[in-house]
Amino acid sequence: MEKKYWVPALDKATRILELIAENPHQLKLIDLSRRLDINKSSMFSLLHTMEELRWISKDKGDTYALSSFFGLLGSGYFRQYDLISLFRQEASRTKLVIGETIQLAKLEGSDVLYLAKEEAPSPVRLASDPGMRLPAHSTALGKVMLAFFDESEIHRLYPQESLSQATTHSISTREGLLHELREIRASCKAYDLQEAVIGFSCVAAPIMGTSGEVIAAVSCSMPQHHWEIKQEQASREICALAQQLSQCAQPQTVAIPK
Repeated sequence: MEKKYWVPALDKATRILELIAENPHQLKLIDLSRRLDINKSSMFSLLHTMEELRWISKDKGDTYALSSFFGLLGSGYFRQYDLISLFRQEASRTKLVIGETIQLAKLEGSDVLYLAKEEAPSPVRLASDPGMRLPAHSTALGKVMLAFFDESEIHRLYPQESLSQATTHSISTREGLLHELREIRASCKAYDLQEAVIGFSCVAAPIMGTSGEVIAAVSCSMPQHHWEIKQEQASREICALAQQLSQCAQPQTVAIPK
């Protein structure tokens, strides 16, 4: 079957990394070349590039091992699951304070992917279960994460000036989105005022990673008649929750006794 948009070099690099991971400090260039049936010239270029990127290291015997780069990636991978556990712990308290549903999501392309939800008892259930996706530009969660993108990246994600509308309140143009994102970046919170679902409003705040990048976001959604009473409290509590999760998501500093 044809693999559309397939990049052969990445396929080769993946196979090399897998073999090195299985045999650390054991395989030289010639060994890798023979086992993977990749000619020596290509193998040299691939290994050299991966060394320069600090993906692998070469020891004195000219054999290879994975570098600490993959340790950093691995800790980042598992930290996303730690974040869900942290969210459940912290958001359960926030849910009791506000009395409304709290959600955790990340950005995937131009969509919001819901990761977890702490649901408050309500006769009206919000359809935002983990695994669901919604257009980012129509949600507070999506907008608060998009706000930290470069404008060029927004143009890449939204090549057309016209944007789809989930409701009549949704942002309908890219220029309108860019204008709102500038305001969101300054305030570090975003609102969805019946833009995703008629009758519901929402406030969201970003969860920041170790390098100041947005790794996810949290939000509080509620029926419109609740929003008119609770919007200030919800905004305050969601910003505090996002800040708490940002701090908890950082690697812990351990003091070494002298």
